[in-house]
This record gives sequence, C-alpha cells and structure tokens, in this order.
Amino acid sequence: MTLITVAPTGAESSKTDVPALPVTLAELVGTAQECEALGAAVIHIHVRDAEAKPTLDPGLLKATVDAVRSETKLIVQLSTGGAVTDPESARLAVVEAGADMGSCSMGTVNFGDDVFMNRWEFIVALHQKMQDHGVVPEYEIFDLGHLYSLARLLNKYGMPAGGHVHVDFVLGVPGGAPGDAETVIAMKQAMRDLPEGSTFSATGVGRNTLPVMLAALSAGGHLRVGMEDTLTYAKGQPVDGNMQLVARAAGFARLAQRPPLTPAEARTMLGIQAR
Repeated sequence: MTLITVAPTGAESSKTDVPALPVTLAELVGTAQECEALGAAVIHIHVRDAEAKPTLDPGLLKATVDAVRSETKLIVQLSTGGAVTDPESARLAVVEAGADMGSCSMGTVNFGDDVFMNRWEFIVALHQKMQDHGVVPEYEIFDLGHLYSLARLLNKYGMPAGGHVHVDFVLGVPGGAPGDAETVIAMKQAMRDLPEGSTFSATGVGRNTLPVMLAALSAGGHLRVGMEDTLTYAKGQPVDGNMQLVARAAGFARLAQRPPLTPAEARTMLGIQAR
C-alpha cells in the first residue's frame, strides 16, 4: 500500500503567476476534498493570508485545520517551515494549532538564493514540543546528513509522538540533494540507523517529480506530490490543479500493485490518534 501526501500550495509561488494555486480557505478545502477522493491520505498545508501571502498567523492556522478536518477525513499536516524568512518563535507556535502532523526539517539547507535555517537547538525544541502536544512529525530530509542528524535526535531525545518514525526525502531543491533514483536508494540505505519499521516518502521538485516517484515506489517508499513542489505536468504543460498530480501518483501506485492507503489506514501506519 502507498501513502500519498498532497502539498497543494507551498510558500514560494504566487497566485498571480500560478492562477490554479489554492490560496483561499475555500480553495484549499475544495482541493482537499477532491484529492482525498483520488487517493490522498495526508494534506501538507501552508496557509496564505487575505493578500495570498504566506503566513503563520495562529488564528488562520487553527481555522484552516478545523475547516479541512470538518470537510474531509484527511490527516492534516501543517508546515512548520513556513517561508524562509519566518522566525523560529512563529514556527514553533504552529504546533499549537491542533493539526495531526507537522513537518520537522532536519537541517539547514541552501534554498535557491535563500537559506532555509534549521539550527540544532531549534530542531530539538520543535521535536520536543511535538512530543508534548501529541503532534506526529514528518521529518523533512533535504540532504543525506539530515538522516544522521535524525538518528542523533531520536537517540538523545526519544521517539516522536505516536511512536512511528516517518521521513520525507525532499529532492531536487537547488542546494540540496539531487532528485534521482540513485539518491532515493542512498537515502533509504542511510535509514539503517533509524528505528526498525521507519518509513519514507519522497518528493521530487520540478522536473525531478517522475524519477523520484518511480524510484520511491520501486524501493518500497511512499509519495508526496502537489503544486508546492511541481508546477508542470510535462515539459511545457502547466499543471491544471493538484488533483491532476494526485491522480497520476495514485495511478502509478496501482500499477506498482501498491494502491493508495485510505486516511484511516494511514493513521494506523503513522500512529496518529483521533483528535
């Protein structure tokens, strides 16, 4: 079975440049419903304000969690990464919004012309706050060394809420690990230092989407797709919407004889308790 996560919005693209990007609450809820029907089990959410700019406003985060939860059965995962300019205090406060899951990036990485800063002290604080609030982390891995940092984190500060370790390889970011099959396999092998039974998803940014998706499926991994990471369906063909990307991922998963997990099955795998 395959866990499919949809990341519909992100913090980098603008609504002006990408009209199909869901930025309002109504657009996000509608996207969530359609993607759930096609096979998604988790939604990874970045929130936008009234001007469609990225925000970590606590009220908007809470309203978004409540709305998606009331209209779907999807596992709601909030991004604690936000935009690269967001302060650590605001990123830590995301944990208090009541989501099922939250991202936990495992190291600093160059992000194009920017730097996505994740100091060790911040990673520890985020991990511990998620433990305290019962929020299940998805550990974001942008480079090979981030897996060794995760092993160090778990050895020193204990297992995450839910007791299951799930990571996401984010591949093809300019400044991070490349998005190819060799990297997927190398990262899977580096998971040997993580607790037995740990699982991984893989995300290929931009043109890396298909090679990473196919490599992850063949290696027993899971998938993350969405317009946060990919704005073209094929060379010269813009994405019509997130549903198009989820449908393709679900189709490949079925061809691999690993059909999509339902949200209920995904909750069991990830150790997520009902809220």
